[in-house]
Amino acid sequence: MESSYLMISLKMTGALALLIFGMKTMSEALQKMTGPQLRHVLGAMTTNRFTGVLTGILITLAAQSSSATTVMTVSFVNAGLLSLAQSISVIMGANIGTTLTAWIMSAGFSFNVTNVVWPLFLIAVILIHIRSRRLVGDLLFGVALLFFSLGVLSMTGKELDLAHNPSVVAFFSSFDSSSYLTILLFLVIGTVLTIIAQSSAAVMAITMVLCTSGVMSIYQGVALVLGENIGTTFTALLAALSGNTQARRAAVAHLTFNTIGVAWVMCLFFPMVDLACSIVGLDAMSAQQSPVKLSFVLATFHTMFNVSNTLILIGFIPQIERLCCWLVKGKASPEDEEFSLQYIHAGIMRTPEISVLQAQKEITVFTERMHTMLNLVSGMVNEHDNNKFDETYERVNKYEEMSDKMEIEIAHYLEQVSSAHLSDDTKIKIRNMMREIGELESIGDSCFNLARTLKRRLDQKEVFSEAMLSHLSLMLDLCDHAMSQMSLIMHGPKEDYSISDSYAIEADIDRHCQEFLRLNLDDVNNHVYNYGMGTIYVALIKECEKLGDYIINAVEARYNLK
Repeated sequence: MESSYLMISLKMTGALALLIFGMKTMSEALQKMTGPQLRHVLGAMTTNRFTGVLTGILITLAAQSSSATTVMTVSFVNAGLLSLAQSISVIMGANIGTTLTAWIMSAGFSFNVTNVVWPLFLIAVILIHIRSRRLVGDLLFGVALLFFSLGVLSMTGKELDLAHNPSVVAFFSSFDSSSYLTILLFLVIGTVLTIIAQSSAAVMAITMVLCTSGVMSIYQGVALVLGENIGTTFTALLAALSGNTQARRAAVAHLTFNTIGVAWVMCLFFPMVDLACSIVGLDAMSAQQSPVKLSFVLATFHTMFNVSNTLILIGFIPQIERLCCWLVKGKASPEDEEFSLQYIHAGIMRTPEISVLQAQKEITVFTERMHTMLNLVSGMVNEHDNNKFDETYERVNKYEEMSDKMEIEIAHYLEQVSSAHLSDDTKIKIRNMMREIGELESIGDSCFNLARTLKRRLDQKEVFSEAMLSHLSLMLDLCDHAMSQMSLIMHGPKEDYSISDSYAIEADIDRHCQEFLRLNLDDVNNHVYNYGMGTIYVALIKECEKLGDYIINAVEARYNLK
């Protein structure tokens, strides 16, 4: 008997593994097939809370994974493409969309699907080997695995015959299902199991097996389902750990939304379960209960919970946003070190003229941030405290990452604008702006190269001579002057400023660069400092010269030269 139970348990564990793998395969195939469209919809349909909820529902129905939608939403918040309020509405919709999974599982438990999935497996394998149809094959294979695993779980539940196992029946009967303490205990168990398994679908399947086998009451099963809703939020929390403050707030919003929902549902727990049972046509207190109806009660309650919770809390999104901002405090570092787009927002594209204006404003912000980055680097030259140096270096590193993101996002936005019918002048503006952001990103790279070279100098415990410090300060001051002039040109009408000033500064940078490189050869030959120190010094001087080139290139792009 023990051997039989062991084999059945192994079969059930394997079926759960297949269930998770099938859901993952199906979800990944759907996301690959419609990935760009999903991301476009997520960005374009979140103009208000209601369209945000609808977007969350549609994307979760398509991806068959609320976790995928939530993680995608958190990543969009991290990239500055969605606001926190927009992300909350999408997460609400994702919770509704995921209820379809429970209904699919209920269908799997209602009849034996293992015999009808074999043709699906055959078609899937054939399509997988056809390169152009591989994704469709992966999708069908995932669906077949999903239903096959549900069928196996249903059969193993019957084979276990837990309803006639005195010890199992005694264990679950020892809990008073009419007690709130029991309901709270099973809610915690459901939460912990979902966190461990990282799959609410797997825990939902286990819940259905236990309920349909007759050993667990419907009240205990529903409590597990409520716990799954809290446990599934930890996927987004884990994904947000490496994100910025807004991303972590979005993940906490997911947890807050589900926790508030569970809190008020617990106050109406028994009436809501009885209502779900009556909708399915089941008597919750009856000793003789239909296994099929029990699985549908779980799916019904899951839908009732998520839909009603969204309807109640959709009007409190601003309050949830403020609560999350209070729970997740912003970093002490300046706000502009958190990447966000200030003028380009996700939403329906406006007229090309307004869109180009928004992009130009975003480029001025890009310019200001690169100027701040250069100022940070300049402060590192005379910094000898390792802790302060490392702190500034990390800030410079963040700005470099920010410059990469800003280039990509502004370029993507301009590509969208350029797909519309544009005048020749607007086309020229967009082409020039593309060049501007490319040069600004190069400025960010150049500043980071300066910071890395200065770090190498500190790590090697090399010391600048007074002449070196004077020369570096002069070069950095010239670069700062060039950046200030570029900022003026980027901000206001270019006609108000003369490009000749920028050319004059660039000429000074080049002239001093050549002069300092020549002096370096003399100093190394005269043993004023060693060759290693000379290489660091030369790298810094040459990088300043490159930085001057990138700045003048950006200015020329603004004036549509070359």
